[in-house]
Amino acid sequence: MLVRTVAALSLSFAVSAAWAQAEAPAADPASAAEEAQPEKILVVGQRPGPGLWKVSKGDHVLWVFGTYSPLPKKMEWRSQQVEAIMAQSQELLAQPYASLEVGRLRSLTLLPFMIGMEKNPDGAQLRDKLPPDVYERWLVLRKKYLKDDEGYERQRPVFAAGELYEKSLAHVGLVNGSEVRKTLVKLAEKNKLKITQTKLDIPVDSPVKVLREFKRTPMDDVACFTDTVTRVENDLDAMRTRANAWAKGDLDAIRKLHFPSHEEACNNAILNNTVMKEKIGTDGMMQRVRATWLTAAEKALEANKSTVALLPLKELLDPQGYLAALQAKGYAVEQPE
Repeated sequence: MLVRTVAALSLSFAVSAAWAQAEAPAADPASAAEEAQPEKILVVGQRPGPGLWKVSKGDHVLWVFGTYSPLPKKMEWRSQQVEAIMAQSQELLAQPYASLEVGRLRSLTLLPFMIGMEKNPDGAQLRDKLPPDVYERWLVLRKKYLKDDEGYERQRPVFAAGELYEKSLAHVGLVNGSEVRKTLVKLAEKNKLKITQTKLDIPVDSPVKVLREFKRTPMDDVACFTDTVTRVENDLDAMRTRANAWAKGDLDAIRKLHFPSHEEACNNAILNNTVMKEKIGTDGMMQRVRATWLTAAEKALEANKSTVALLPLKELLDPQGYLAALQAKGYAVEQPE
């Protein structure tokens, strides 16, 4: 419950998606804008997304679909290739993540303790936490995307940054890519595939204590806020271009575009928080999530003739990513044409 709340309010997505959001080094804003040549109209209607990566050993195949976020708001995903492969597969590996385990009944009792967790513990406001030039840039964006609501001034920088990012995406017609993942799960259910959650469970013994300490503990989140402001200022049009490229399955276009960083700094603000490290054990979490997925992938490849898996597109394009680890173990990996 703590992670889901943080995920809803901050662009870092805390534990549940931190592993997947590390971005490439930031490009110069001027060169990125020149290279992107943004498409002003987002694609709508049915779109297939990219083709599937093929991981194989003998006659056993793991087909990997590259998910992406953000995507066009009015886009409906449908891929005949994925539907055909799903119809002859035996298992779906859901997208990996980490989850704090506190129990369903106990989570309901935590709601009152979450009140105020997004506020600075010392009563400070954003102007007290940020460099003056960054704060002035924030005020311009707050007026443009957040209805100039002064209520955000009392939030921790990481939470205010999350709100700014989400609202700026909506402003240009973009949403997160969760609907595509949901559609794929429904398709797996329709074809009676075994659905395997590749999540890393992290038990939390004293969630109330963790929440109380989290609310009292400062965070090193100025870098997160600054990087988010920079991305909202410079990268929204390029995000539209990348979203269109994903929807049309144009991997070459995506490869040519730089991905400015902001998620990594925000992930670090959450995961390196003293409470998260000492009480939750977030050190090495991304590596443990990766190991969990790789174990599930190898098990599925051994057991099934055909398996479908979901991974973020950036992970598939990473030469040091998950599929590279499988390739190093002797599996054949083929990219879509």
